[in-house]
This record gives sequence, C-alpha cells and structure tokens, in this order.
Amino acid sequence: MTQFEVIARLQPIFDDLFMEKVNLTPELTADEVEEWDSLVQISLVMMVEQKFKIRFRVGEVQTTKNVGEFADLIARRATN
Repeated sequence: MTQFEVIARLQPIFDDLFMEKVNLTPELTADEVEEWDSLVQISLVMMVEQKFKIRFRVGEVQTTKNVGEFADLIARRATN
C-alpha cells in the first residue's frame, strides 16, 4: 500500500472526526488543524487501528511528524 493510498483511506476518518474539512496532504501536521488535540489524537489512532486492522506500539504514533509519516507507518504496519 502506498502513502497516497493510505492518505485516501484516511480522508473519511478525518471527515468523521473534524467539524471542518481537513485537506490531507503528506506535509500536514497536527499544529495546522485547530481541532486536532490530544483527545482527537486518541480517537484518530483508535479509528485507524480499527479501519486498517492494525495495532500500534506504545509511543509509535508520536514519533511521526506529519500525515505522510503517519501514512508510511500505517502502510508498514498493514503489511506485517
């Protein structure tokens, strides 16, 4: 699965989580989205784990700096 494919599958999750439309790009960071706080982050991780049928290790998601790195992590997890 490519980064582009993962981001396309993430878009509906972001659409459900956020009141405003978030245009996902690989460079997008949480700091750029007003509503993206720690509680939303937890919900996001849970929804991603459920949709992609994966589990993240403790602290693993926090090492990603933007949506592109998060998508790369999802792709790696999904192929294991």
